[in-house]
Amino acid sequence: MPNSIKQTAVIIGGGPAGLTAAYELIKHSDVLPIVIEMSEFWGGISRTENHNGNRIDIGGHRFFSKSEIVMDWWQEILPIYSDDTSVQISYQNKSKKIEIEDQNISFKDDNILLVRKRKSRIFFNKKFFDYPISLSFQTILNLGFFNTFLIGLSYAKAVFFPIKKQITLEHFFINRFGSRLYKTFFRDYTEKVWGVPCSEISSEWGAQRIKGLSVTKTLTNAVKNIFKNSKNDISQKNTETSLIEYFLYPKFGPGQMWETVAKKVKNDGAILKQNSKIVAINVENNKVSSVIVENRFTKEKETIACDYCISTMPIQELIKDLSCPVPTKVKEVASGLMYRDFVTVGLLLDKINFKLEDNWIYIQESYVKVGRLQVFNNWSPFMVNDNNKIWVGLEYFCNETDEVWHFSESKMIEFASEEMIQLGFINSVENVLDAKVIKVPKTYPAYFGSYSEFNQIRNFTDTIENLFLVGRNGMHKYNNQDHSMLTAMQAVQNIINNHADKSNIWSINTEEEYHEQK
Repeated sequence: MPNSIKQTAVIIGGGPAGLTAAYELIKHSDVLPIVIEMSEFWGGISRTENHNGNRIDIGGHRFFSKSEIVMDWWQEILPIYSDDTSVQISYQNKSKKIEIEDQNISFKDDNILLVRKRKSRIFFNKKFFDYPISLSFQTILNLGFFNTFLIGLSYAKAVFFPIKKQITLEHFFINRFGSRLYKTFFRDYTEKVWGVPCSEISSEWGAQRIKGLSVTKTLTNAVKNIFKNSKNDISQKNTETSLIEYFLYPKFGPGQMWETVAKKVKNDGAILKQNSKIVAINVENNKVSSVIVENRFTKEKETIACDYCISTMPIQELIKDLSCPVPTKVKEVASGLMYRDFVTVGLLLDKINFKLEDNWIYIQESYVKVGRLQVFNNWSPFMVNDNNKIWVGLEYFCNETDEVWHFSESKMIEFASEEMIQLGFINSVENVLDAKVIKVPKTYPAYFGSYSEFNQIRNFTDTIENLFLVGRNGMHKYNNQDHSMLTAMQAVQNIINNHADKSNIWSINTEEEYHEQK
């Protein structure tokens, strides 16, 4: 980093996007990053929480990207541990072999990336199904031959007579899976996640999350895997993201990556402030001139001048905090943006009634509120303090106005334990040895509410020359952490190159290159 600091950039939020921006500024410019984080954690929803030696990954974070830049970036922060001398990574019709040059890296080392195998299943009608759904003999037995036949007919209808005007997420699912398979496996879970019917959600959600996934591609991938030795193939650019077989994972969970990045940028001169909340963003002559920061505990306020502002904070809050005149329509659209909130209940179990090799299990059962079950042992054996115990996370999607959000910790633990009994995973609450509840607001930006008019916000914020919106909440876009990182990298490049047009940031995870498809 150059010795003399000429300019400063205030970065709002210490999640993947914010910390990536700080790292890139330190590495490639003479701009001093000042990171403002509201919580005591680094990593945002990609953080890891430690409860009595048992670690919780909030939402599950596979370290996999179709971007070679991101894959290399992660390895720059944490080296890969592998039993083999090389790890094969293939994507974008290219193959990249990473040679493990440092043979001194040990499984006992703390700061490493592990190569982990992915497995996910669906739990429906008290039975397990492959995820994504495959037409295996076991699947046919679980569904029944006649029901499978009807699913096939429904899919054929979707192929030959698709819904031409694809507006809603329901249209999206039906066109790719057929109406019957959609109603069997996709509708109830998706509506658990979002709390509204699929018919009220924009098809854009599907375009960003599962655009390339279909019955045909699922079957094609299954056939390929029969003849392909995919050992240690962790990038797999030609495989749909939901179908990848290997991924990287920090030894102690995703938060380890971001805690390491925070340490690196601080050691290199960046200013990091935790437990600090943005209360005002001062704008003069179409530029952010400073921000006002309030300490969460002391309530002391500080004004920090800046030459650039990179924001990952929720758009609703950003618009409220701007000191400049904001058009009435922009305020209306911002206030109408909707989010989905998230509750994770960690349960430490002495035993469980099923053999679970899964990273996570999608709970399709309509009689329980839990949407997904994580098995933290299978993400990394170091996520659980005692490997003789099973450490699981029950994931609940809700709104801050919902009853489940307002449950006390003891009530939430009792509720989650009873649902585990209902599902048949445990026999009694006595199987629960310890528990932890984590509530995360505004986890998922929603593609309904006023979202259809989001361009009003984008057009306005783009006029503030030195303000760059990045990340999931910063752009109100359902990005994965690698997409969020790429938006931050692009914002930094725009700063370095004095590039005023921000469309290259907004295009990430919309251009074909970033879709979850080949």
